[in-house]
Amino acid sequence: MPSPICLSFDNGPEPEATPFVLDVLARRRIPAIFFVVGEKLRDPARRALAERARAEGHPVGNHTLTHGVPLGRRGGAEAVAEIAKTDALLGRLREPERLFRPNGGGGELGPHLLNASAVRHLRAGGHTVVLWNAVPRDFAAPDDWPATAFAQHAAATGPLLMVLHDLPNGAMRHLDRVLGRWQDLGVEFLATPPAACVPLRAGVPTEALDRYVSADPAP
Repeated sequence: MPSPICLSFDNGPEPEATPFVLDVLARRRIPAIFFVVGEKLRDPARRALAERARAEGHPVGNHTLTHGVPLGRRGGAEAVAEIAKTDALLGRLREPERLFRPNGGGGELGPHLLNASAVRHLRAGGHTVVLWNAVPRDFAAPDDWPATAFAQHAAATGPLLMVLHDLPNGAMRHLDRVLGRWQDLGVEFLATPPAACVPLRAGVPTEALDRYVSADPAP
């Protein structure tokens, strides 16, 4: 059996890309998770797209306020503000799961993702941290990412949590073809993240977090 896939879309919402992504998912009846950049929700048109995603059954998560320097390379208060301000902008859209995804600076995993203050805040707030194990880099290779995605899936030995991006770079014009090929192969699309990609669930660690956390820099 082919490995199941949980789809996620980062860095939106974007009027030039997100509606198309939602249309494809609806037509193919495939679930996904949308991790939004908080400052984009200040635009009513972009917020309406996040609300549409949630209304159509896709969870909406926090992907930091600015998607700038990864949180593990920031001061404690600054990292907490990136999370808390986005939660405030999300409001009811973040409930009930309070999903959070740190930005990886290109899809890498490591201690640059979080710092100690951010982890304390996420634990106290009952957040669920969702990471990834497949990044076909559609943000950098808008026409080449399908081949990478197919190769990552073919090599998988367990469930994938794949990171795509609803950005206006043209990459999502390939989405329907990619999903159709996987559906033809009988791939199951998961509505919830694989456990291996969730190191913190509802504020409780599911594994040692050290490999994702840097110490707060000295004041």
